[in-house]
Order: sequence, then structure tokens, then C-alpha cells
Amino acid sequence: MAGGGGAGAERARPGGLLPPACRQPRRKENRERLSVCSKLCYAVGGAPYQITGCALGFFLQIYLLDVAQLDPFYASIILFVGRAWDAITDPMVGFFISKTSWTRVGRLMPWIIFSTPFAVTAYILIWFVPDISRGQVMWYLFFYCIFQTLVTCFHVPYSALTMFISREQSERDSATAYRMTVEVLGSVLGTAIQGQIVGKVDTPCVENPLFVSMPNSSVAMEELNMTRDTGSLTDTRNAYMIAAGVIGGLYVLCAIILSVGVREKRESSQLQSEEPGSFFQGLKLVMNHGAYIKLIAGFLFTSLAFMLLEGNFALFCTYTLGFRNEFHNILLAIMLSATLTIPLWQWFLTRFGKKTAVYVGISSAIPFLILVAVLDSNLIVTYIVAVAAGISVAAAFLLPWSMLPDVVDDFKLQHPDSHGHEAIFFSFYVFFTKFASGVSLGISTLSLDFAGYQTRGCSQPSEVHITLKMLVSAVPVGLILLGLLLFKLYPIDEEKRKKNKKALQDLREESNSSNSSSESDNTELASIV
Repeated sequence: MAGGGGAGAERARPGGLLPPACRQPRRKENRERLSVCSKLCYAVGGAPYQITGCALGFFLQIYLLDVAQLDPFYASIILFVGRAWDAITDPMVGFFISKTSWTRVGRLMPWIIFSTPFAVTAYILIWFVPDISRGQVMWYLFFYCIFQTLVTCFHVPYSALTMFISREQSERDSATAYRMTVEVLGSVLGTAIQGQIVGKVDTPCVENPLFVSMPNSSVAMEELNMTRDTGSLTDTRNAYMIAAGVIGGLYVLCAIILSVGVREKRESSQLQSEEPGSFFQGLKLVMNHGAYIKLIAGFLFTSLAFMLLEGNFALFCTYTLGFRNEFHNILLAIMLSATLTIPLWQWFLTRFGKKTAVYVGISSAIPFLILVAVLDSNLIVTYIVAVAAGISVAAAFLLPWSMLPDVVDDFKLQHPDSHGHEAIFFSFYVFFTKFASGVSLGISTLSLDFAGYQTRGCSQPSEVHITLKMLVSAVPVGLILLGLLLFKLYPIDEEKRKKNKKALQDLREESNSSNSSSESDNTELASIV
């Protein structure tokens, strides 16, 4: 009997044990390859955040000032508090995600699915002008903060999803390139939908109230009450609501495509099936990781530069350049240029490295930002500058999200026993960026108030023109230069990135080999029994 059992075990080993062990790595390798359809469905999920963010970033300031007719001081409070609250919600959502249990559809996907309908409702109400004499400031502040909370519940888990779609760095980089292309396309859609719908209606403006001091006071009052445009303010408000409805529909559609077309893989980010550690322990480890701190410090200032440009560019085109009826087309030219050059930057960072792409891509905006502020108002020159600026915007979109996974991989090598902290990396990067942008937008709107900004004015005082030039040229250039200096300290160059990639592959192969050996021992024992 013993001899028969041994023979049976020997017969079982060649036919039953060795081939599965040999085939298993091949099956794993096939599973790591993401299909184009999966990458596209994943990429589409990035569009809602960019569509709504671009519409709010470019148009909310001018909407609050010239359509809702709020005082610049209150508008600055809404913009600052809304962005600051948005920043605070990122680590909060990251904390709750880290405590979320895995479900049939994953740990991140339920957040995306359930936040969508409420986020769309809040977004539409931001663009509604309530018929109340008091409480308008609280209305916009409340729904702006509610929307920022709900869109964070969508975007933070979506950002962390990058680490759960594949183990392969090349596949994640490829999916990130798809995502950035769609996100910039989403920015184009946000700019186009909001700009073209609103741009079809002429927003009425009021002549400069300084005319009141003219000798003929009746003529002065007539000039004050006359509007340069024939459109009514009601038509403008309706146009903003229509645009909000269209964008809300796109938000829902993209969320459905993401939830149906992407499968969250638990094993993609964790070498073992261990439960994640404490959030605060993970936060301490993440914040002590030098590469992460240096990366977010560099991108903090460069992102801040482009957000400052985004928030004030509509006012700059309308009043300083005098292109009241063209600014939405200029914004569209920026975003179209950015969309078309995303593949160029993906090739560039693959060919020359990510740090080189940062220096070349982001610094290329500097001469054009100076040019648009120095030269006299010229529509053709403005369009040329817009296209050139879009090329740099594409790099600013792509590179942070392409480099953050490298930092996460570097962290895993230094802390192989620490798992489940991916959401912390992504949420705190967004936190620092949003909080800084909230401060900058609040200060910039407040500075316009100090400069004497006239709500619904057909023209603005010279002090406002100077302030707008500073906000879209001098200050962003200074922030970009500071950010590029900080990037000199970032330690993960191409050589180290390749070493980390190889080390992670070796670690995973060792883990898989250990698991396969354990399975073989168990199977052999079972066959002997």
C-alpha cells in the first residue's frame, strides 16, 4: 500500500503538479495586460471631474460677479471657502476609503457609483440664481461645498484606482496616458459646452459709473442705465442652467461607463492579501517619504500657476484684452491644443524621461505668458499664445499622475509590509493642490475688489487691468520657476525608476514562487493521502 501510494504520487507529480506551476506565471502575465477597451473605460471615468472642474474654474468667478451680481468680497469668500473645503474633504475621503471593506464590485467603485446622482444635483444648483433678496451668498457657498464633497467622493477613489487595475508599471503608465487624453478632452468639452452655450447670449453690461460726474447728469444717468448688449440677464442665467444640465448628463454617462467597463483588482496593488494598516500610521509613513514630499512640493507651485491662470483668464480676456465675445473661443483653443499634444508628451516622457518632460513641458509656457501681458491687445497673437499655452497645459495635466505611481512603487520597496495606503498618496496630493488654489483664488478675487472692480461693468479701471496682468502673467511665471527649482530635489530619475521596477518584479516573482511552492506542497500532500 505504501509502495502504491508512492508510485501514485510520483505519477501525479509530472502530470498534475509541474504543468500548473509552469502555466501559472503565463496566465498571470496574460492577466496583467489591459485591453484597449478597459483602458478607454477607465479613462472615461476621469472626464466628469475635468468637465465640471473646467467649467467652474473658467466661468464661476465671472458668473458670480456679472450674472449673480455678488459683491467681489463675497465672491472671494465663496471661492476660497469652497476650494479650501474641497481640499479638506480629500484626506477625509481617503481616510474613509482606507476603512472601507471590499465588496463584490471592489473597495473604491461603490464610492464612485453612489456619489454620482447627488453630485450632479448639487452641480446644477450652483448655476441657479435663487429669487431671494437675502441668502444668495449662503446658497452658493452651501451648494459649492456640497458639490466639492461629492465630487471628491468620486475623484479620490478614481485616482487611487490607478494602482488597482494592473501591477505592471508600463500598463499603468499607458492607462494614465489614456486617462489624461480623455481628461483633457473632458476639459475641452467643459469649456466648449459652457462657453458656446453661454457665449450665444450677450451678457448685458453697465457703462462706467464715473460718467455720473459728467456736467449733463441726465445724460450720465442714461449712460449708466443703458446696456451695450441687447440680451437680457434672464437669458444669460437660463443659458448657464442649460449648460449645467448638459454637463450633468455627461457626468452620469461617464460614471456608468466606468462602473461597467472597469474591474477593480484587489491583488493588483497588494503582494499579499493582508489587511491595510492604520490610516494614521500610513499617513505618518507617507508624509515621511522624501520622494513624495518633493514631488508634491514641485507640482504644488506649478499647478497653482495654471489654476491661477485658469481662474482669471476669462476676466483678463473680457476686460484687459477687450475680447468680450471671443474669450470662450480662446479658452477652447487652449484646451484643444492641450488635447492634441497629450500623445506627444507621453512619447516624450517615454523617450527622454519624466523629469526632463517636466522641465521642457512646463517651462515652455513662460515666454507666452509674458508675451500676452506685454504686447498690445491683438486677437491673432492671443490665439497663437493660447495654442502654445495649451501645449504646456497638456504636460501639467499628464506628468503629476504619471509620476505619482512611481513614488508609490518606491514607497512599497521601502515599506514592503505596509499595504493599503494608495488613497493617501493621491488624496493628499490633491489636498495640497486644492487648498493652495483656494487661497490663491480667494486672494486674487479680493485683490480685484481692492483694485476697484465694477460688477457688470462694460469696462474696468486701469488698476483692475494691471491686477489682471499680474494674476495671469507675473505671478504664474514666478510660481512655475519656483516649482521647477524644487523638482531638482526629486530623487526618482529614469535610472532609479527602472531599478525600482526590476526590484518590484523580483519581489512579486518571489512572492508568487512562494505561493506556488506552498500550493505544490499542499497538492502533493493531498495526493499522497
